[in-house]
Amino acid sequence: MTRGHIFRFARCLAPCLLGGLSLGVARAADPLTIDVQSQSRPPIASSNRWYPSNRAPLVTRPFARLTVGSITPKGWLRKQLELEADGMAGHLEELSPWCKFAGNAWTDPQGKGHSGWEELPYWLKGYGDLGYVLRDERITHGAKRWIDAILASQRPDGFFGPEALRTALDGKPDTWPHNPILSAMRSWQEFSGDERVIPFMTRWFRWQNALPAAQLRGGWGELRYSDYLDSVVWLYNRTGDAWLLDLARKMHENSADYTHGIPNWHNVNIAQGFREPAEFGEIAKDPNFLAATERDYATVMQLYGQMPGGGFAGDENCRPAFRDPRQGFETCGIVEFMHSFEDLVRISGNPIWANRAEDLAFNSLPAALTPDLKALHYLTSPNAVQLDKENHHPDIDDSGTMISYSPYEVYRCCQHNHTMGWPYYAEELWLATADNGLCASLYAASEVDAKVGADGVKVKLVETTDYPFEDSVELKVVADQPVRFPIYLRVPGWCEKPTVQVNGKDVTVAVDKGGYIAIDRAWSNEDHITLRLPMNVRVRTWERNKNAVSVNYGPLTFSLAIGQKWDRYGGSDAWPEHEVHPTTPWNYGLVLEPGNPAASFQVIRKRVVGTEQPFTPEHAPIELKTTARRIPGWTIDKLGMVGTLQPSPIRSSEPTEQITLIPMGAARLRISAFPTIGSGPNSTDWAAPAAAPVQASASHVFESDSVDALNDGILPASSGDQTVPRFTWWDHKGGVEWVQYDFKSPRNLSGVEVYWLDDTGKGECRVPQSWRLLYRDGGEWKPVANLSGLGGITLDQFNRALFKPVQTTSLRLEAQLQPGFSGGILEWRVLEAEVKP
Repeated sequence: MTRGHIFRFARCLAPCLLGGLSLGVARAADPLTIDVQSQSRPPIASSNRWYPSNRAPLVTRPFARLTVGSITPKGWLRKQLELEADGMAGHLEELSPWCKFAGNAWTDPQGKGHSGWEELPYWLKGYGDLGYVLRDERITHGAKRWIDAILASQRPDGFFGPEALRTALDGKPDTWPHNPILSAMRSWQEFSGDERVIPFMTRWFRWQNALPAAQLRGGWGELRYSDYLDSVVWLYNRTGDAWLLDLARKMHENSADYTHGIPNWHNVNIAQGFREPAEFGEIAKDPNFLAATERDYATVMQLYGQMPGGGFAGDENCRPAFRDPRQGFETCGIVEFMHSFEDLVRISGNPIWANRAEDLAFNSLPAALTPDLKALHYLTSPNAVQLDKENHHPDIDDSGTMISYSPYEVYRCCQHNHTMGWPYYAEELWLATADNGLCASLYAASEVDAKVGADGVKVKLVETTDYPFEDSVELKVVADQPVRFPIYLRVPGWCEKPTVQVNGKDVTVAVDKGGYIAIDRAWSNEDHITLRLPMNVRVRTWERNKNAVSVNYGPLTFSLAIGQKWDRYGGSDAWPEHEVHPTTPWNYGLVLEPGNPAASFQVIRKRVVGTEQPFTPEHAPIELKTTARRIPGWTIDKLGMVGTLQPSPIRSSEPTEQITLIPMGAARLRISAFPTIGSGPNSTDWAAPAAAPVQASASHVFESDSVDALNDGILPASSGDQTVPRFTWWDHKGGVEWVQYDFKSPRNLSGVEVYWLDDTGKGECRVPQSWRLLYRDGGEWKPVANLSGLGGITLDQFNRALFKPVQTTSLRLEAQLQPGFSGGILEWRVLEAEVKP
């Protein structure tokens, strides 16, 4: 090496959610010019010259996206993409009723025919990119057929897609489903250079810009303007049309307000919408908007993300009473969160977002799908020991949920939207930098072809690695001529002592966690870099979730290896549906070495990654061995769910056993948040579930609701509160229905308090027309003698009804529902009568 080579460590000093960041210093074994800079992101003297970047007056980004098709994934990542192409995602035209080309309203010139809603758009945006990254002719041709038809179907005013969407929101247009189509169009244009796409998008946005502001509000679109802002900025950077920035401001003004908090607790809305302030901040030139996105992420994760795997408890909505690691995260939420993190890397330059994308990609996404990627389940949990097809409310908050695996439309959104997860990840492995270099943002074996340097010389970088299953990354430069440009290497947040060699010579980098190592020099053909990211066992304590612990090795989180029995319950031989049940014990607490818990684990490298699917128990490249004791009281509960955690440490007199942990992504059945075993004064016994003194029943209960909600003690904020468990008589309407309490022993009662459900604006449950109370007297039901308040139906409060005291073993509330409506109860309390001596 000669003088003039520059090695520098670019350190992220922006406010980060994992704490302050310190400056790294590069030291070389031979004479080098050392340039150590304090930077919040790679330098942004101007935009990248060779790839579309933010043009004035937008804030310049540190990174630009490479053209779709520039990156060729290899290794285990390519295996995921090939399995996806052969699996459900590559064959949804056969499996999904909404992906049939013939008669589809998305391709009809008048927007007539079958359409579904977001299903075809969700699928198409991932399906096309899957074909492009694999250079798969079948899939690329199939995507082009859809895109050609959609482009040709645009109406003269710019509207496209199902005509019914013009007035779908109470007479206003529902434009949310168009947004994934625009993402598909953008990728196609970048891959193919199709000159029709930009005029198509311009006409659509002119139509949208002409809408009155009030018509931009409502529906999912209002909660997901982040995606629209991304497309508007993409188009502006190619056309320079100033009115597009006016449209972006109009969208922001009519967006749900993520700038001042979380406006909606639906998990996919959060995963997509929380980045909206950061995207608008590029237009407003105000860093406070990026800070708002960071606050939103912190808020969600502090409340509901206190568990391993990178996701949060949002099944399907975040609810205050449900934060245990047995709670799930939609597959839609996983891939949308990954997409948001990938966008935020390019917007902010902050490598912490790449760390978060890796966490989900390695630890959550693989287990959301079967190993052959021919089926998925709706919800993926850090702790899940039985994946059956039964409904599990109140722990899973919606009808049609999937804990078992199916390739069919049991839950429509995830079946189609999962398709983008791995293709989008592959497209973000490498980024173009503002100083005309390249950044290895996400590590995986790959090749990237790009223009670099002041003159746009074409080079290829070949990346060889089995990361995250090994700690070394080899990069080789392939170039026809020497060319100077910087290469940035992300240092993951968990890595403390990375090392670098260039052409076999050491460059020692002293660095705390996170940031970028930048190597700026004139590169020649066959130059190579060796980056090593040493991995160690780390044990994390989740104080906000009963002091449970998770175990990490590098970017991988580990889960208990549980024996699996796959039971087919439906589908076809080609596309089966499966439940998964445990065949070995799972209720273990870890026995950790005091003061040094990481020393409790032995790392065993079983095999090289090779060509097998690594995200299975059989082919996991790494295992951990450790010591544990069983906790007999920790069982599957009456809902079929793993019992909720109790505060660690836990006392156990069971014998110690050696257990095996495998990567969390390889474990479909999993315990990833473990109790710990202790014997000191702060240890507790695992408490057995208390016998319920009251048994609730009803004339009818909707499949996703539960009579347990009647007396769970979780108080609603209003009669329309969607975040708490509920009981409803849906879909029974207009008749007489009842709920009933049966007591273990006779109770002296003198009143009740009823908090009625009323979901006006979201559903068809209303307060009843009237109601009464009856008590069991021997074998006969008798009405109580009313004293006050009986029949109260006031919203947003408990309705108290007092009656002449009775002694009974059963109390029944009988409701006359309003004509044409159903009804429900959020909480029902009984009042004890005073017993005189």
